[in-house]
Amino acid sequence: MSSDTYTIGVIGGSGLYSMEGLHIDEERKISTPFGDPSGAYLLGTLDGQKVAFLPRHGRGHKLLPSELNYRANIYGLKTLGVERIVSISAVGSMKLEYKPTHIVVPDQFFDRTRHRPDTFFGEGLVAHVSFARPVCPDLVPLFVEGARTAGATVHQGGCYLCMEGPLFSTRAESEVYRSWGMDVIGMTNLQEAKLAREAEICYATLAMITDYDCWHEEEADVSGQAVMEVIAKNVVMAQNVVRNVIGRVAAMPRTCPCKDALAHSLITDRSLVPAKTLKNLAPIIGRY
Repeated sequence: MSSDTYTIGVIGGSGLYSMEGLHIDEERKISTPFGDPSGAYLLGTLDGQKVAFLPRHGRGHKLLPSELNYRANIYGLKTLGVERIVSISAVGSMKLEYKPTHIVVPDQFFDRTRHRPDTFFGEGLVAHVSFARPVCPDLVPLFVEGARTAGATVHQGGCYLCMEGPLFSTRAESEVYRSWGMDVIGMTNLQEAKLAREAEICYATLAMITDYDCWHEEEADVSGQAVMEVIAKNVVMAQNVVRNVIGRVAAMPRTCPCKDALAHSLITDRSLVPAKTLKNLAPIIGRY
């Protein structure tokens, strides 16, 4: 493996980058066939483990969820050699027992987005990738264990509803999502999970609850200011959780099905795929 390979990627907020034990060696800009990622990748070590960090919304949180170039973000991580992604993001709770400051490690997603490219394929190459189990089954228990060791209250499993945003839900929408059995609601993780699976990268998320959306009669409706206040109060906890999780992930052999997701998914006759498409997708489909 190349010394320039970073097998673990972290997608989250800029507050993660000041954690104890983290040393950033380089900020690297990467160009992709799909455009520019959210920003430069911060490459370094965390407790001796090489890690690539990406600020999801750019430095200073300047990109809307619908403006994120999900394809470029995941493609860039793939070119760095990333095999596992630790995602950390703020979510609203759809259940009374899932309280602000708790963490949920979802194992399912439900898509309510409308305006986002969410596949690497097309342009003459068709692939149909299994997504029945949208997060890596090996990462979920490791995330839960790492978060509990850090002192967090953690809930294993559940469904993350991904909405378009940037506005929060109406009361009617929130009540419908609760009636569907959704557990948390956010605006970013579904496209990351889809593209990570196509890129044969393991993916799971630490969903940090900041609010009760707008369904809770005794709580104030969610606002951007309230969300950021909860995040600011819990930044140290988030750092400790990520640190614990990465240590566990780095020590685990990669034997899950995510690493071979494309093995039986590429449909188009190889001789018919345009040369440009083959070149653009070489980091993803090259071994096939």
